[in-house]
Amino acid sequence: MKQISVDVLVIGAGPSGTVAASIINKAGFSVAVVEKMKFPRFVIGESLLPKCMEALDEAGFLDAVKSKGFQQKFGAKFVKNGKICDYFFADQYTPGWNWTWQVPRAEFDKTLADECEKMGIPVSYETTVTGIRFFDDESSVTTVQYTDGSTAEITARFIVDGSGYGRVIPRLFNLDRPSTLPPRKALFAHTVDKKRSMSDEPNRITIVTHKPGVWVWVIPFSTGITSLGFVGTPDFFKTFDGNDEQVYRALIESEPYLAERFRDVELVFSPRVLESWSSTTDKFYGNGFVLTGNVTEFLDPIFSSGVTLATISSQNAAHLVIKKLKGENVNWEKEYMEPVMQGVNTFRSYVTSWYDGTLDTIFFAEKQVPEIKNMICSVLAGYVWDTTNPYVKNHIQALQVLARKIEYRDMMEKKTS
Repeated sequence: MKQISVDVLVIGAGPSGTVAASIINKAGFSVAVVEKMKFPRFVIGESLLPKCMEALDEAGFLDAVKSKGFQQKFGAKFVKNGKICDYFFADQYTPGWNWTWQVPRAEFDKTLADECEKMGIPVSYETTVTGIRFFDDESSVTTVQYTDGSTAEITARFIVDGSGYGRVIPRLFNLDRPSTLPPRKALFAHTVDKKRSMSDEPNRITIVTHKPGVWVWVIPFSTGITSLGFVGTPDFFKTFDGNDEQVYRALIESEPYLAERFRDVELVFSPRVLESWSSTTDKFYGNGFVLTGNVTEFLDPIFSSGVTLATISSQNAAHLVIKKLKGENVNWEKEYMEPVMQGVNTFRSYVTSWYDGTLDTIFFAEKQVPEIKNMICSVLAGYVWDTTNPYVKNHIQALQVLARKIEYRDMMEKKTS
């Protein structure tokens, strides 16, 4: 059996794993990355948020990503029954990046992994983790299997698990816990968007409210391809007859904002289904390991939070792993778990408020207060750790109070009109 020894083993070559690997490698520690899939591979999460640019920058990935010519993204547009609510990141309350990209994730993720290899970090694809043994000194031995059936043991001083939906350590050690969010389903495809110019500005994501609890994403890429997906409860999709493509095209026809543009559109691949995606775990760290990205908790695609939570959590984790390897004490609860949960819980409040109609009231109010809109815009840009923003610090109450004020104002105006 092949024997490998490194300072840090990173599980997963997606954005979470590669950001951590690069930052730790830059600090002078040896790193190896193992990835179960063969890259490039398809994954959703195609609309990034400006906050994640900070992690991509520190990891040294920005120039490589820029060279790919991905579609720049400057904001988000929400549409409901002909009404439009625009958010432009340049107006956000929190200082920081005011743009990002919309990316086909297969190419984006491969770009980051390729940059790691250029830095001298070995990335082993189609490599499955079959077991991990942890020791009292926080070191570990991980057994992996390659596609040819051969195996290897990787000795590491620490492990970063950025395995995403694979959830390697939580599944090996029975750490998974059910999410508190209701189950939802997505039906999506990439489309050859020849009629894009009729209704779309490609430099932002469009979110269409189809009906209560059901929404549509429209994510244009610089290639002329547009990602188009429908999200709702599993029961909603059961109201349509036929196979996935028949249901997908029926959904397009049933949404006036989309029907003319996407009617009979050519699909790059047959519609795909993703469901029951929300999951979590009790602890995001343990003796000799830290969990990053979707391994911690994946919420919902509505606000494109996945890659931001993945990259920012792995950026923070990388700094703490470096600190640990240098012999310094790390308070994983205070320095890692609490900051991650700050971001997760803020996004969770917005996800919940989206589905219960609270944000519907706020987004489509006739009168908007610019200062408040800018604060909410900062959340939509991913700045969910800026507690100077009342809509971050008081994320649960602030949205509810604002929606009630809007409803009361509208009611009083109707009475006096």
